Amino acid sequence: MPIVKSTYQPPLLFKNNHFNTIYKTLFFKNNITYKRKRISTPDNDFLDLDFSIVGSKTLVIAMHGLEGSSKSHYLVSVVNYLNSQKIDCVALNFRGCSGEDNNHLYSYNSGKTDDLSTVLNYILEHYSYKNIILLGYSMGGNITLKYMGETNKIPFEIKGAIAISVPCDLEGSSNALAKWYNTVYIQKFLKTLKKKTFIKLEKFPDNNIDKVAILKAKTFEDFDNAVTAPLFQFKNAKDYWNKCSSKPLIPAINKPTLLISALDDSFLNESCYPIEEAKNHKYLAFEMPKYGGHVGFNTSYVGKDLLWSEKRISNYIEHIIS
Repeated sequence: MPIVKSTYQPPLLFKNNHFNTIYKTLFFKNNITYKRKRISTPDNDFLDLDFSIVGSKTLVIAMHGLEGSSKSHYLVSVVNYLNSQKIDCVALNFRGCSGEDNNHLYSYNSGKTDDLSTVLNYILEHYSYKNIILLGYSMGGNITLKYMGETNKIPFEIKGAIAISVPCDLEGSSNALAKWYNTVYIQKFLKTLKKKTFIKLEKFPDNNIDKVAILKAKTFEDFDNAVTAPLFQFKNAKDYWNKCSSKPLIPAINKPTLLISALDDSFLNESCYPIEEAKNHKYLAFEMPKYGGHVGFNTSYVGKDLLWSEKRISNYIEHIIS
C-alpha cells in the first residue's frame, strides 16, 4: 500500500505537539466501567483484562503505552467510542500495570509479545468472536507490530491491526526522549519505573540489579542497562532495543495493518518512521499527519469532539472486516 495521505487537520492550539500530547491527560474527563477478568500465564503469573462489552461479533484488543493501563485516557476514549459503534473491547493491562504488582521480579518490556499470545489463546478458547483486531498505542503499538511480523501462523480470527504513535525503532525513540525538550516526559516515566523497581527489589532481595545505577539513571539507556537488560537476559540496552524493535519485522506483516505516527511526535526520531518499508508494502498502510504529538490527535478543545484518531480507527476496522 502507498503512504496514506492524512485527513488530520487540527485547530491552532493542537498544532503545538506538546499541548496535543498532554491534553487528554490533563483535561479528559470521560469515565468507563470495565469488567475485569484475571487470566494465568504459562510462567505462573497473571494478566488483568478489562472488558467493555456491547454484544458484538468484533473484538478489539487494546494495548496501552509505557507505564499506562486500561485507565489511560487514550484507551478510555477509544474504548468508549468503539463501544458506541457497537464494537466490543478488552484492554490488556501489561504485567504490573493493573494496580497490583505481578508475581515475578520481571514484568513487561517493549517487545514482550508472549503475553499478547497468551491473551489471544484465552480469547479464542473462551469466546466466539468472528473478528479480532489488535490495537496498540506507543509501546503497545510496537508490541502489536512485532507480533504481526514475527508470528508465523496468526489466528484466522485476527483480521488486522492498528498501531498509533509507535517507537518501532526503540533506540531511536530512546535517543529522542533523551533530548532536553522531552525532560518532563522522561522524568515522569523514570519516576514510576524506578519506584516499581525498588518495590520489586524488596520483594526479591536475591538479585543482581545495581541499585546505585537505578538511582543515577537519567535516560532510558541508563534504566534499560541497569534493569531491563539483566531482568530479561539481554546483553545491554542496545541488545534489548535491537531484538525488541518492531521495525525490522514490518516487511513480514501479512494482514491489513494501519500505522499512524505524527511527524511532530517528540518521542520519535527519523528512524521511527518506516517509510521505505511501507512504500510498496502489500498490507501496511502508513499515515503520517503533520501534527498530532504523541498519542494526541485531538481535534477540538471546545465541547467533546476530540476524536479524530478514534474515528479513524473505527473506520479502518469497518474497512478490513467488511
